[in-house]
Amino acid sequence: MMGTIMTFTRLSEDEKHELFMRRIEAGEKIEADDWMPDEYRMTLIKLVAMHAVSEIMGALPEKEWVPKAPTLRRKLGIMAKVQDEMGHGQLLIRVAEDLMAPLGKTREDIIQDLLNERLKFHNVFHMPAPTWADAGLIGWLVDGAAIMTQTNMLDASYGPYARALKRICAEEVFHAQHGESIILALAEGTKEQKDMLQEALNRWWEALLMFFGPPTAETTGTSKQDITIKYRIRTKTNEQLRQDYFTKYVPRIWALGLKLPDETMHFDKTQGKWIYRQPDWEKFKEIIRNNGPKSQERLELRRIAHKQNAWVREALSAVRTVG
Repeated sequence: MMGTIMTFTRLSEDEKHELFMRRIEAGEKIEADDWMPDEYRMTLIKLVAMHAVSEIMGALPEKEWVPKAPTLRRKLGIMAKVQDEMGHGQLLIRVAEDLMAPLGKTREDIIQDLLNERLKFHNVFHMPAPTWADAGLIGWLVDGAAIMTQTNMLDASYGPYARALKRICAEEVFHAQHGESIILALAEGTKEQKDMLQEALNRWWEALLMFFGPPTAETTGTSKQDITIKYRIRTKTNEQLRQDYFTKYVPRIWALGLKLPDETMHFDKTQGKWIYRQPDWEKFKEIIRNNGPKSQERLELRRIAHKQNAWVREALSAVRTVG
C-alpha cells in the first residue's frame, strides 16, 4: 500500500489525470480523500453547493402554505415535505464541505455565499406561489423535474454525492406523489379550482422549461453540462432531460384537461422530439442573478433565520471545542 502511494506521488499531473479518467471510465467511485483534478473538484463544489442551497431555498415557497393548507392532512403533508427539503440541504452541504476542506473552507462559507448572493439557487425557487394550486404544481411538476435531473446522476462518479442522491430521490418520489394528489383534487373540483390550476400552470410553465438549464453554453454564456458529462457526474444533456420531461408530463397535463401556454408544443414523429417555444433565456439570467419576483424576499428570510439561529451554532461549536 505504501509503495503504491509513493508511486502515485511520483506521477506527473498529466499521468495522475489519465489514471483518474481510467478509474471513472471503469465505473469506480471517487471518494473525498482521493486525488482529483482541480476542474473536477471545483465543478462538483459548485454543483453540490448550488443543489444544497436550492433544497433549502426550495422549502420556502411551500413553507408559506403550511398555515394556509386547506385541511389538517394537507398541512401535515406539506410540513413533512418542508422538513425533508431542509434535511436534503444539510446532507448536501456535508458532501460539499468535504470537497471544500482542502481549500480551507467550511459549510459556513456556503451559507455566507448564498446570503451575500455569490452562490446561485435554482430559478424555480425565485417564483411566487400565490395559490394552493401553485403549492400542488411545485410538488408535482417542480419535484418531478428535480427527480428527473437527480436520477440522471444516481451513478455519479463521485461516490458521496451518488449515495446522497439515492436517499434524496427516494424521498422526492413521495413529494411528487403528494403534489400530484393536490393537482388531481383540483382538476376534479369546481370551475374556480380548475381555473386556479390553469392559471398556476400558465404562471409556472416557462420556469419549468428553464429548470433544466440552457440547451448550450452559447444560449446563456455559460453551462457546465459538457464538463459534468465528461467526468461522468451525469449522463444526459440539458435538452435530453427536457425532452424526457415533456414525454412524461405533457400527456398527463393534457389528460387533466389543462392547456399548455404554448400553442406550438407538439411531438414531431419525423424528428423524434418535442417541438416547443424556447423560454426567454435573458429573463432566466436575470432571475438567477436574484432579480426574480421573490428572490430578495426569500433571501432576506434566510438572512433573518441565520441571524436568529446564531446562538445554536455557537453552542454547538462550544460543545465540539470542549469535546
